[in-house]
Amino acid sequence: MTKNASVVDLDQVVVRFSGDSGDGMQLAGNIFSTISATVGNDICTFPDYPADIRAPQGSLTGVSGFQVHIGADKVFTPGDKCDVLVAMNPAALKTQYKFCKPTAAIIIDTDCFQEADLKKADFKTLNAIEEMGIKNDVIAAPITQMVKDCLADSGMDNKAILKCRNMFALGLVCWLFNRDLTVAANMLKEKFAKKPGVAESNIKVIQAGYDYGHNTHSSVSHTYTVDTKGVKDKGTFMDINGNKATAYGLIAAAEKAGLKLYLGSYPITPATDVLHELAKHKSLGVTTVQCEDEIAGCASAIGASFAGALACTSTSGPGISLKSEAMNLAVIMELPLVVLDVQRGGPATGLPTKSEQTDLLQCLFGRNGESPIPVITATSPTDCFDSAYMACKMALEHMTPVVLMTDAFIANGSAAWKLPKLEDYPAINPPYVTPEMKETWAPYQRNAEGSRYWAIPGTEGFTHILGGLEKDNKTGDISTNPENHDLMTHLRQEKINKIQVPDVEVMGDADNAELLIVGFGGTFGHLHAAMDEMRAAGKKVALAHFKYINPLPKNTASVLKKYKKVVVAEQNLGQFAGWLRMKVDNFAPYQFNEVKGQPFAVSEMVTAFTEIYNK
Repeated sequence: MTKNASVVDLDQVVVRFSGDSGDGMQLAGNIFSTISATVGNDICTFPDYPADIRAPQGSLTGVSGFQVHIGADKVFTPGDKCDVLVAMNPAALKTQYKFCKPTAAIIIDTDCFQEADLKKADFKTLNAIEEMGIKNDVIAAPITQMVKDCLADSGMDNKAILKCRNMFALGLVCWLFNRDLTVAANMLKEKFAKKPGVAESNIKVIQAGYDYGHNTHSSVSHTYTVDTKGVKDKGTFMDINGNKATAYGLIAAAEKAGLKLYLGSYPITPATDVLHELAKHKSLGVTTVQCEDEIAGCASAIGASFAGALACTSTSGPGISLKSEAMNLAVIMELPLVVLDVQRGGPATGLPTKSEQTDLLQCLFGRNGESPIPVITATSPTDCFDSAYMACKMALEHMTPVVLMTDAFIANGSAAWKLPKLEDYPAINPPYVTPEMKETWAPYQRNAEGSRYWAIPGTEGFTHILGGLEKDNKTGDISTNPENHDLMTHLRQEKINKIQVPDVEVMGDADNAELLIVGFGGTFGHLHAAMDEMRAAGKKVALAHFKYINPLPKNTASVLKKYKKVVVAEQNLGQFAGWLRMKVDNFAPYQFNEVKGQPFAVSEMVTAFTEIYNK
């Protein structure tokens, strides 16, 4: 045994787990994230799934990654580069090494770096480290063999034993960062509650990985700790991803409104987990239906809305295309409906497991006729809860479909979330008909905000018919009158225009910035980090990040025109910049656009924004 390694204190660290899609990298990463959150670190995660449904084992296209950024203070992104890379096979090393810092430590399983494995990853020699010119510290351990030895008397077959390799790597990482394994053991006991033998085997392997690091010090001179700094809010926290937070937000809104929650959906990556999560909560009055196709999911939700439920439908970009006709039906019927769009890479099937912001114009305009729909975008995994709640409130109170846009990055990514109190959230008050209206009511009678009154079928004296043909404003009968159609078109638009949304907040050097960064949705953390880095370098920079897209906040024009230079950064070719140009006279921003299916790199943005700043 070598002498003990010294312990180095860090403010933040990034760890990336990578291997075949069947190697359990997501589970290892999730457990390490939860361990870190439990001790009070802030976390931000990024699961990076392969686009192939099941790529050949050991292939370059089949690598699955999970990156977690843990910090003593607030962290906004999963990090551009990692301090530790776990590469379970040669393909993982070849594809993921680009994410390493020059000082990063790399952990590999030498048993999986044999000649056949190297050939699958297109290596030309038998020494991957040398061939790639890697100068980093490499912890080369025979992980597979040690796991087999550890579980030799477990009674598990070879296939089951090999599935525990990820836990050995996790144990080694936990040793490297002085993490207590108690939380990991408890998580495994809960995950495998029905298979206690499997849980105990995985716990044994984690301990073996930890002990291996401790006993050999694994070719490193330091281990690390990431302390907790600053004052944390008191309360109960959990590690939550965006899709689960969205599901919880929908449930909370239904509870607040006193309504049943209905989700009509069709499975599609990366939105399917919302359907899976809501299906678990029948006891909370949730009904989920997996329909035969996208338009059926949306149409069934419209039926549920007509019947008086809080109705939702979930999908990704291709599904929005297919739902558009039914969404239009909800517009003309003026029924509340929440449409969740978890954006992914396109067009067509595109990059189904990757993240973009390329659905914005489709959500704003992708329907025939004048068809206005409010659009809200979530800014982080935890903000998905609040955004879902507010989308429901807006839909119910203004009798309109509302599109809630998230993206694969925040939907699959996770962060530490303080469990909220429902009493702290605003009331939801749909414009129901009242008994006094019985004698004079008509289907398109409106309140002061322009919202149609909601008459639930079965309410005596309020029998009515809605449909896709234009209706008379006064009687609700089918009408082809030109003046009536023009009036109804304006009334539907004015109703959306009257919706009150919070002002957009300007962060950073709000009073005297030389450059204003503008973004929307799930890029918030990266843009905030870029602003922070530039301000730390002495530059006057501010950030205005938009959550409400349609209608825009009332202070939008005044904010955008206040600063000498404005750059709009988005993961598309300029859709939000174009929308702002439509709504703000003489607005001509700089643009930063990438469509890579990957999160922004903060370092690249800082370089680009600094160039604009210095012009």
